[in-house]
Amino acid sequence: MNDDEFPNAGNDAETTEFLARRFESHRSRLHAVAHRMLGSVAEADDAVQEAWFRLSRSDTRQVDNLAGWLTTVVGRVCLDMLRSRRSRAEEPLETTAPAAVTAPGDPEQDALLADSVGVALLVVLQTLTPAERLAFVLHDLFAVPFEEIAAILGRTPVAVRQLASRARRRVRGAEAPDADLARQREVVDAFLAAAREGDLEGLVAVLDPDVLARTEAGVTAGAAAVARNAASFAGLARVARPALVNGASGLVVLVDGRVERALAFTFVRSRIAVLDIATDPERVSRLDVSLV
Repeated sequence: MNDDEFPNAGNDAETTEFLARRFESHRSRLHAVAHRMLGSVAEADDAVQEAWFRLSRSDTRQVDNLAGWLTTVVGRVCLDMLRSRRSRAEEPLETTAPAAVTAPGDPEQDALLADSVGVALLVVLQTLTPAERLAFVLHDLFAVPFEEIAAILGRTPVAVRQLASRARRRVRGAEAPDADLARQREVVDAFLAAAREGDLEGLVAVLDPDVLARTEAGVTAGAAAVARNAASFAGLARVARPALVNGASGLVVLVDGRVERALAFTFVRSRIAVLDIATDPERVSRLDVSLV
C-alpha cells in the first residue's frame, strides 16, 4: 500500500489514525496555501481544520490523490471565506509573512515565490477578486493545473488562465513596503496634520493613488475617496496620537488611557498604500501598539 492508499476498514480507529497521519504530512503545505489565500494565520488555521473535518467525514476509498484532494478542499474553503468576507466588506488587519512552499525545480515558480515572501504579496492579493486570488495562488505558487482550478471555480480552464494572468500582472507590479520608520513618521505626521485641517490636497499628496482604507464597516478605494473620508473625521484626528502599530508608524485614539481606535498603515514609495482602521475592541486588543 502506498502513502495515499487507504485501508479498507471503513471509518474505524485504524482508518482514523491513518488519515490523521497522512493529513499531518500535508498540513504545512495546506497552511501555506490558505495563508496566501486569506492573508491571516488564524483564518488559515480555520481553513485547514475545516479540510480535516471534511476528510474525516468523507468516503476516502474514492480519493485517489490525497494531496490534490486536500488542496482542492482548502481552495474551496478559502474561496467561500473570501466571498463571505467581501460580502461583509471585511479584510484582516493581520499581514504576516508566510513560509516558503512551492513546487520544486521550477525556476519561474521560484522567482515568483521569492517575490511572494512578505507583506508585499499579501497587500496586493487583497486587491484581487476571490477568483483571481485563487487562480494565482494555486497555479503560480503551488503549480495546480488550470483544469483543477477550473473545477473549483466552475469556469473553463481558459477563463481561469485569464484570471491568473490578470492577477500575475498586478503582483509583478507590487513593490515592497517601505520599512524606514523615520520616513514613515514623516508621512503619518503629514497625514495627521492634513486630516486635522480637512486639507484634501494635503491628504491626497500622502496617499497612493490606489490606496485602500479598510474598516469593520467596509472598504474605500482611491486617494480622493479616502481623503474625503479622512477629512470628515477632523475631530478625531485632533485627538489622535502617533504610535507604532504592529511595528510600523500609525495612529491611535485613547480613551481613559486605553486604545479605542487604531490606524495601521502600509507604506509604498513613501505614500500610504493601505490604511487599516480598527475600532472593534477584540481587533484592537490583538494589535501590538506602542505610543511614541
